[in-house]
Parts: sequence; C-alpha cells; structure tokens
Amino acid sequence: MTTLTKTEDASAPTGPESFLSVRDLKVTFSTEDGPVKAVDGLSFDVQRGKTLGIVGESGSGKSVTNLTILGLHSPRTTTVDGEIVMDGKELITASEKELEQLRGNKMAMIFQDPLTALSPFYTVGRQLSEPFMKHRGASKKEAKDRAIEMLTKVGIPQPKTRFDDYPHQFSGGMRQRAMIAMALMCDPDLLIADEPTTALDVTVQAQILDLLKDLQQEFGSAIIFITHDLGVISQMADDLLVMYAGRAVERGSAREVMSTPKHPYTWGLLSSMPRLDSNLDEALEPIPGAPPSLLTPPDGCRFHPRCAYTDLVPGNQCSTTRPPLGDGRASACHLTAEQKQTLFIDKIQPRLR
Repeated sequence: MTTLTKTEDASAPTGPESFLSVRDLKVTFSTEDGPVKAVDGLSFDVQRGKTLGIVGESGSGKSVTNLTILGLHSPRTTTVDGEIVMDGKELITASEKELEQLRGNKMAMIFQDPLTALSPFYTVGRQLSEPFMKHRGASKKEAKDRAIEMLTKVGIPQPKTRFDDYPHQFSGGMRQRAMIAMALMCDPDLLIADEPTTALDVTVQAQILDLLKDLQQEFGSAIIFITHDLGVISQMADDLLVMYAGRAVERGSAREVMSTPKHPYTWGLLSSMPRLDSNLDEALEPIPGAPPSLLTPPDGCRFHPRCAYTDLVPGNQCSTTRPPLGDGRASACHLTAEQKQTLFIDKIQPRLR
C-alpha cells in the first residue's frame, strides 16, 4: 500500500520559485527478497523554461524518480514518501483521476524506447490524436490537424501520409520524433525525456537534441533530461543533478559541475568518458567495482566501497555517516573543500584536458 507523507528536507535547493519542487523523495519497492530503496531522500527544483539534467549509472534511481513524478508506480508494491509539487499542485497525494488529467496534458514523458512505448495496434496519428481529444475536447478533425502540425514541427516527412502509418513503418529516429510530437500535443508545462537518444546514431541524436531545444524555446516547457551520457547533458542542461544508488551526490549548474566537479563519483564519470582529442592508445579509467544492491545498501556514503579517497577522511566517516548534500552548488562528500580542490587539480583535471 502506498504511504503518503510530507517531510522537510533540510538540504533542499534554494533559488527562484520553482515550477517543479521535489523534497526528500523516498521510493521503496516491496520484493520477495525485501524492500528496495530505489530513491532515498532526493530533493531538486526545476524552473520554467529550463532543463535539469539527471545523470548516473543504471540503477541510480533516475527513471524511478521521474515515473514517480508522473504517478506511474503500483500502489500495491511501492511506498512513496516526501513531497512533489508542480505549479502549486501536490502530486503524491493527488488521486489517479487528477493525475490522468495532468499526464499527457500538463506533464508528458518521452520514453527511451518508442517501439515499446507506442502501441503496435494503432496508427501513429490515432495515438497522437487521442490525448488531444481527451484533454482539449477537440473533434477528430481538429485533433488530426494538430497531429499533422506536430509531425511537421518535429521533422516527419510527408506528415499527412505518415499520419496513417503504424509505428513499425517508421525508422528508429522517426519513431522518436513521433514520441516527441505526442508528448508536445497539449503543450505540456513539464516534459520528461528519459534517455531519448540512446538508441539513435549520432546524426539523428544531434537532430533530436536540437529539436528539443528549439521546442523548449517555443513552448517554454520545463524539461527533465535523463541520461548516462555527460557529453549529451553538457549540450542540453542548465542545471545538473548527479545520482548514485538512489541518492543525489552532486548538483549545480551544468557548467559548474562539468568544469569543476566536486564529488569522487562525478570525477569517475568524467574520467571514464572518451575524448575526441585523446590518444587512441590511452586507456580509459573506469570506476572500479559495481553499484551496490539497493536491498542492502552500504552505510554512510553509498559510494565509499568504490571510492579511492576514503583514507583521507578521518574516523571511518565514509562508511558510517551519510554526508549531507547542502544547499545550492554542493556535493555529498566528507572530503573538505580544500581536499576536493587539491585532488581535482592534481589528479582529475589533467585527465579531462
């Protein structure tokens, strides 16, 4: 049964009034092996017309967070605590009927795999039209005109003809464009993009990213962009949240986090990225080990079993005490500010040049 409570997160972000505000979010799944803490005390803000990037390895809680915002979790197996407020509306305590009025209307999602997100039994045009008729009370003709307009806007060739095609008749890039068109049919205030370019070649990927930026400028939507690709996020995001094992470990403007990261996990992500100007014989430096099981996560900092710098922190704090994230530009790490700066300059920055 879903538990609904509101809590105050002392380390909540500060800044201008947010369109979307998430505070101390906890999402726990009930399984046969025990509770899985998929998200554990997450807080962030998203402003109108801005893009928040969320990065992290698979299993870090990125997609779970955003499916929870949309209310797409099973109340029988999921416990949700905390607060999610969108434009003054509390979403965790909202009824399913209220959420249905918001999904596809005020908030929408671009899923990672459009082939599974789109129904194979209905034409693309029908799948675009139905939400518009439901939420806007439009006629079939009005909905078709709107769908053709959106297919044109996202760059689908011959949109009047492709309106009657099925998803399998579209290429991968065209299906992703159709998913974007569907998400934007009702001019949503919040758009969640869950790794929308993962399966696309680099040319189509660049086109999709440019398209999202252009559409955001036109519609003024707040965007949450989920990815594991820091190269992509550097092009898209205004602000950046780095997640590890269900927790936020670093946040700040995308420029700050990419240029002067402060958490060892972010250092590892950046150091493991291939660079166009690097020597082809130069080996990448992967993060050692693997993310922890969220059935039995480690105490203290969840990254400490994989961190190379725990011996610099006195008193075993890394393995016993959870480091706070703090306000504004921050990282959840027990290293001092001086240690972080010295380590970054001496060990990390030379790898990123």
